[in-house]
Amino acid sequence: MLSPRHQRRIMTCTVVAAAFGLVSTQAFAGSSGTGPRPWQASHQAAVGRQHIKAVHAGDAASAFAAEGDEDGADEAENSAEATAQFTEARTAPGVVAPGAYGAAWQQLQSMRHTSGDWDHVTRKAYDSDDPRYRDVNSNSSGGSGQVTGRITGIAADDQGYVYAGGANGGVFRSRTGGGHWKPISDRLPSLSTGTLALDGGNRLWYATGESNTGATSFVGTGVYVLKDPRHGQFRPGDRVGGAELESTVIHALRFAGTKVWAATGTGVWSHSTTTLSGPWKHEFAPNPDYLPGGAKADDPSAPYRNIANDIAVDPKDPDKVLLAVGWRGGDAYNGLYARQDDGSWKPASGLGDLPTGSDDVGNMTFAAAADGSRLYAVDQSPAQMATNPDSGLKGVYVSRNGSPFGPWTLVADYTKLKASGSALQDAGYQPGIQSWYNQFLQVDPTDADHVYLGLEEVFETRNGGATWTTPGPYWNFPFPCWSIDPAKRTGDCSPTTHSDQHAVAIGSYRGRSWAYVGNDGGIYRRPLRGAVDSGGHAKDWQSLNDGTIDTLQYYSVGVGKDLTYGGVSVTGGLQDNGQSILRGRDKVMGSDFGGDGGDTITDPANGCNTAEEYVYLAIWVTQNCGVNDGSWTTDPAKATEYEVAPPDSDLGGAGARFIAPIAADAKNPATWVAGGRHVWVNTKGYAIRSGEEWTNAYDLGEGHVATAVASSGGTVYAGWCGPCNNQGFTRGIAVGNADGTGWHQLNLPVDGTVPNRYISGFDVDPADAQHVFVAVNGFSRKWTEGPGAGVGHVFESRNGGADWTDVSANLPDVPADTVKFLPGGGLALGTDLATFYRPAGATQWQVLGHGLPSTAVMQLRTGPDGRLYAATHGRGIWSFDVRRLTGRKG
Repeated sequence: MLSPRHQRRIMTCTVVAAAFGLVSTQAFAGSSGTGPRPWQASHQAAVGRQHIKAVHAGDAASAFAAEGDEDGADEAENSAEATAQFTEARTAPGVVAPGAYGAAWQQLQSMRHTSGDWDHVTRKAYDSDDPRYRDVNSNSSGGSGQVTGRITGIAADDQGYVYAGGANGGVFRSRTGGGHWKPISDRLPSLSTGTLALDGGNRLWYATGESNTGATSFVGTGVYVLKDPRHGQFRPGDRVGGAELESTVIHALRFAGTKVWAATGTGVWSHSTTTLSGPWKHEFAPNPDYLPGGAKADDPSAPYRNIANDIAVDPKDPDKVLLAVGWRGGDAYNGLYARQDDGSWKPASGLGDLPTGSDDVGNMTFAAAADGSRLYAVDQSPAQMATNPDSGLKGVYVSRNGSPFGPWTLVADYTKLKASGSALQDAGYQPGIQSWYNQFLQVDPTDADHVYLGLEEVFETRNGGATWTTPGPYWNFPFPCWSIDPAKRTGDCSPTTHSDQHAVAIGSYRGRSWAYVGNDGGIYRRPLRGAVDSGGHAKDWQSLNDGTIDTLQYYSVGVGKDLTYGGVSVTGGLQDNGQSILRGRDKVMGSDFGGDGGDTITDPANGCNTAEEYVYLAIWVTQNCGVNDGSWTTDPAKATEYEVAPPDSDLGGAGARFIAPIAADAKNPATWVAGGRHVWVNTKGYAIRSGEEWTNAYDLGEGHVATAVASSGGTVYAGWCGPCNNQGFTRGIAVGNADGTGWHQLNLPVDGTVPNRYISGFDVDPADAQHVFVAVNGFSRKWTEGPGAGVGHVFESRNGGADWTDVSANLPDVPADTVKFLPGGGLALGTDLATFYRPAGATQWQVLGHGLPSTAVMQLRTGPDGRLYAATHGRGIWSFDVRRLTGRKG
C-alpha cells in the first residue's frame, strides 16, 4: 500500500521476488523494457516529500499532478527491481535444481530439537487504522482496518466454512463465515499458497507455490487434497501424484469432469480427480527445452519460458480447452493455445475482442458462470505495460455463450474503470497499473451478469460489464469524507479493503451469501449484493483479520523496554503493511509507520526509540513510538516521526537494495550503520533529525550495494553484491572502522571458502570484535549450477575476516538469512525453513524449540527480557526463552 508520507509507490509496496528454484527476474525483465532506471528512482525519492504535505492538506490531485505522468512508469520500474531481489538472494549465481527444498525439509524431520516452545507474539489483531498512531506520516484512517499478510487463495462453502491461504503462511479454516481461524496445513513441507479450491465433492484442494511473480513468492511442493476439510488437517500423504509439481508455482486449478487442470510455472498439467495416486500428466509447455533437464535449463530466462496462467474448458465439451500462457513481461511464446482433436496444442486466433497475440497476452484470468452461460476474462498486456505509464491492463472481456472460443466482447478497459469510482484516478496512474500482480475474477453463482473483479482495487458489475462500481477503493484519502481529524470529516468514510487484490470466493453463512476477497492486507468480506454510497463505494466491508489468522510478512523485528506500560515493546517492518508496534499491555497492535516496512533499529532500553526503513534506505525515526499527541495536525513540522534517509536513498536501486540493511553498534547504541553503495554512520542515535547527519565511512564501489551490516565497538562489517543477479554475480565483505579509518576488502575469491553466494547476515562476538559469524543465503553447489556456488551456510572468523571456517556441519542445505550470538555463548541461525541452535563449544546443530511454523525466518534479535525474537516472512513474530538453554532464570 502507498503511504502518504512516501509518494506514489504503489508498485514497490508489492514485493521483492520469487524464491525457491527460480532465478532472478532482473535481466529477463529488463529485456522487455521493465528494468530499473536510476534516474527514475531518484525522481521518486525527490517528489515524495511534496506528497506528504499535499495529500494531508486535502489537495491530493495537485500533489500527484506535480509529480508528472512518467511517475506511473517509475512504479513499474521499481517493482521489477524489487521483484528481482528476493530471488537473487536465494539463487544467484546460478539455477537451483528442483528438489532442493524437499531434500532440506526431509533432513529437518530427522534432526533433534531442543526443549522449549516458541510463543506466538503477534497472534493479536493488527489495526492499521489505530488512532493512537494517526501521525501525518502514517496510513491510519485510510480505511483498511485490521490487517494481516498477503492472502493468495480463498475457498468457501454454503455452510459457513471459509479457507484462506497465506502467501507463505499456509491454510487457515473458519467455521463461522470468517474469523476465529485455525491453521490446518502446518504439517506440510510448504506453506506457500498458489490457490485453494473446493471440488464438487466438497474436498479442499491446496496448490502450493505462490503464483505471483512478485516480491516474496516461494515455490511449493505440489497439490494436496483434504477429504474432510471441515474437520481434518493436511498431511504430507495428501499429495496428489508424485513430485512432478515440486519446485514450481501454481496459478490455477480448474475442474472438468473427472479431470483437474493445473496452470503452473512449468506449463499445464492434468490429473484424475477420482484416482489421486499416479503421476501428473504434462499436457503442454511452449518451450520444453527450458524445463528442468532440458537442453536450455541453465539459461537465466528458463523460469519465465513456460508460465501458464489459466485454463478455460468449454462447459458443453470438456475436450475443448483454451490455455492462457505467457510471462508478464512479454515473450514470443505468449498467447492463447487451443487443444486440437489429436491432443496437440496450437495458437488460437479470431476469438473476437479477446487478444491472442504475444504482445497483448500476459497475465490472464478466466471466470465461468456456474450454469456455463458466461465466461469472463481479464488480461494484462506486456505491450501496454511497456509503453503506457498509467496501466498495464488490456481489458475485461465476456464470452456471452460461455465458450472459451467466443466470440469475446470487451466490457471494460482501464479508462472505463477509473471513471467508476476508483481512488487511483487522482494519483497519476490508473486501474491495472499492477495487473501483472493484482488479479482476480469471480462470477456470482446465482447471476451470470454479476461479477467481482480484483486489480489494485475491487470492482463490481451487476449487468455483465455495461457499468461498474468500485466497492473496494484503494483507500479513503482522496475522498471528501476524509480528514486526519475525525471531528472534521465531511461525512462518514466507509471501511474499505486493503489494496492489491489476489483471491476471491463466494460462500454462505447462516443463509446469507458473502463475497470474500484476499489481498496484501489479508481477507475481507461483504454481502454478495452489498450496499454502496453515492460514489459506488461499499458501506459494508468487514475485516476478517481478527488476530487468529497471522500471515504477516516481516522483514525485521525490534524489541525494547516499554517504559510506560511495563514489559517490552515489539515492532517490525512488514511487506505492504507498514511498521507494527505492540506495547506492554496492548491487546491490539497498531501501525506507527505506513507503506512498506523494511529493516528496524530499536533501543533496548526504551522501545519508543525506533528507526524504521521504508525502502531503499528511506529511514524514519521516532522517539515516542509515533504516538499521536491529539492535535491531529497536518503540518509535517509537528509530526512525531522524522525522515533521516542517508544520501544513497535518493539513488533508488543504484544506491541501495530494496530492503537495505541498518544496524546499531552492539556496544554503542547511539552509533548506527546503514548500507547502500556506501557504508553510512550516524553517531547521534535516535536524536538524528536529518539525512545530512550521516557520514560516509566507506564506498563499496561502483555497482556494489550492501546486503548485510554489523558493528561492535566501532568495528564494522559490510557484506555486498554487485552485480547481484545471475549474470556476473559477485559478492564481497568489507571491514573497517565507524570513523572511516582502516577500511579494506576481504580476499574472498570466487572459489574461496566463503561461497560466491549472497551474504545475508552477520553477528559479532560482544567480547571480541575480531570474532564474527556470517550467514550465506542460497542453496549449495549440490543444487546450484552457478560458478563458485560452493557449499555451506554459516562461516566463522576469529581474525576479523582474514580466514574463515565452514561451521555448517549437519545443517540442512537451505538458504540462511540471519545469525545471532546468544547469552551464554550459543549461536542461533534463522533460515528459510527453521531456526537452528548450536550450544557453546558444540559443533552440531539442533532445531531450536518446538512450535515454530516452517516459514522463512528473516531476522533474529534478542530482547531485554532474555528472549530471542524471530521475524518470519509469513507467520508473524515469535519468541523463545533462550535462558532455558543454559539453565539461567529470568
